[in-house]
Amino acid sequence: MNIHEYQAKEIFREHGIPVPPGEVATTPAEAEEIASRFGGGVVVKAQVHAGGRGKAGGVKLASNAKDARKAAEKILGMEIKGLTVRKVLVSPAEDIAHEAYLGAIVDRANGAVVLMASPEGGIDIEEVAAKTPERIFKEEVDARYGLLEHQASRLAFKLYPNDASRARQAADIIDKLYASMIDAGASLIEINPLITTESGELKAIDAKLNVDDNELLRKEKIAELRDVESEASEEVKARSQGLTYIKLDGDVGCCVNGAGLAMATMDLVKYYGGEPANFLDIGGSSSPEKVVTALEIITADPSVKSILFNIFGGITRCDDVANGIVEATEQIELGVPITIRLTGTNEEQAVEILEDAGFSAMTDMDEAVKKAVELAKN
Repeated sequence: MNIHEYQAKEIFREHGIPVPPGEVATTPAEAEEIASRFGGGVVVKAQVHAGGRGKAGGVKLASNAKDARKAAEKILGMEIKGLTVRKVLVSPAEDIAHEAYLGAIVDRANGAVVLMASPEGGIDIEEVAAKTPERIFKEEVDARYGLLEHQASRLAFKLYPNDASRARQAADIIDKLYASMIDAGASLIEINPLITTESGELKAIDAKLNVDDNELLRKEKIAELRDVESEASEEVKARSQGLTYIKLDGDVGCCVNGAGLAMATMDLVKYYGGEPANFLDIGGSSSPEKVVTALEIITADPSVKSILFNIFGGITRCDDVANGIVEATEQIELGVPITIRLTGTNEEQAVEILEDAGFSAMTDMDEAVKKAVELAKN
């Protein structure tokens, strides 16, 4: 689950991280009123669950309240990566002398939280990571002991090697950032940029925090921060039906049961020269209704040129999936070819159901994936 910048900043404030004041507006008039109370220049920032807001025009400086209104008029209602902006955060503009980056992520390969820092923060941090990875410094945290003081200090001095005052401030922020991550159950947390003002004060003027959905059962207050209106409608629909869906950039729509098989399927799609359009896991026990919902979600994506069903029937019954496919195709005009691979529990019944409805089913996974990729290309 993603939360908005203004929500992440409130979590930062609760942990003592220096964050500038800010208020949320949903109309240009509200933005003007907030800016007038702050006085002077402000920054108006789109609140949307997407990166690259600045490059997309979703962050604007305004020298006064009237300009803040104009900025909000331009930002509210715009789309950033397919998501409509419905809120803006209005904050006082800061005099920035330097921008750095701080972040932390769960490294699943090593089973540890890894803290990251770079003295080159801002909107081009991805380019820094790609072209000069040596400028990204890391500290792995042992979960048995938590973040140790010397680790925070070591990372802080990588940011400000010649400035003990700023390094001490940074070490304190790093410690509090880690505490924020653990308390929120976050899988990713970022400050980009962490700025130095002209007076030498460090401030977090942007905030990002993502939480794994599985953590929300233990974090009720965090779960309450979910903004369904700011999420992709297909992801909301999938979640309501117990499906796991993530939109990707390819053209082969994948419907699979089980996360491991879904990952293997996407790997095979790429191996045979295709690009998956999504990750969609219908779960270990799937009713026909779930399959109908899955096909509705996939066919609603205009980039999909071929649909691939890859079902291994363990707990999942192949005949349930087959009935779902038949039911869905009676309700929905697919518009693109569909490839079906079914094997496992009630496989024979499933094949019979599909053949009676005019479909064919394959049992070999490689052959099914190759066919789906070829159909997408043609």
